[in-house]
Amino acid sequence: MNLPLNIDLQQILLHLFNFTILAFGLYLLLYNPVKKFMREREDYYLGLDQNAVEKLESAEGMEATYKEKLDKAEIEIAQMKAQAVKEAQEAADLVIEKAKKEAEDLLKDARDTAMREREKILADTQEEIASLAYTAAKRMVAQSATESLDQFLHAVKQE
Repeated sequence: MNLPLNIDLQQILLHLFNFTILAFGLYLLLYNPVKKFMREREDYYLGLDQNAVEKLESAEGMEATYKEKLDKAEIEIAQMKAQAVKEAQEAADLVIEKAKKEAEDLLKDARDTAMREREKILADTQEEIASLAYTAAKRMVAQSATESLDQFLHAVKQE
């Protein structure tokens, strides 16, 4: 079968058949593997994205947990600090009260000692005054006796 312009229909059909085989071969050898590779790559990146989202959610959850723990720890620290301040204030109050008591005891002892010293000084002074009064009275009596004797003797002489 010869067509005008020297076209051979058998050659056209053979070329068409070869092109179909080539297209089918290329489809099997190139298109499917490339399509499969693209699908696997898309799945891989979707998996990475999903994994990143999960890790992000997990990290946000852990951050919230750690913030909560940190807040609790700060509250506990504040409570411990308040308790320590309270205990320190109580200890300081006890020390101050003890010092006041010791000061009162020292003042009391000092007053008692001063009173005893005063009483001792008064007793010594009274003894000394009594001794001086006795000595003065004795001298006055002796002087008075001497004067009386002198007067008597003087009166006897004049007689």
